[in-house]
Amino acid sequence: MSLDSIAAKIGERLADSGFDKSVKFDLGEAGAIMIDGTSVSTGDGDADCTISMSKDDFEALVAGELNPTAAFMQGKMKVDGDMSAAMALSQVL
Repeated sequence: MSLDSIAAKIGERLADSGFDKSVKFDLGEAGAIMIDGTSVSTGDGDADCTISMSKDDFEALVAGELNPTAAFMQGKMKVDGDMSAAMALSQVL
């Protein structure tokens, strides 16, 4: 699945969520997805919180096959910055 299609899917979920933080998913060599409020794009930039994980794990997370808390505890996901932004995002994804 392309990053653009993943970003579009996340954008649909965030559209009416009221999410108002910025979060970057750093997927290593695969690229990055930036979420700023309800706007979602591919690319890099500064964010309140950066979540680093593999593209495969990220796809499983978005598909609902990987629990965010379990991924964090298993070391599949690293969170840097405002942890509350990551927590708020996990409630709407």
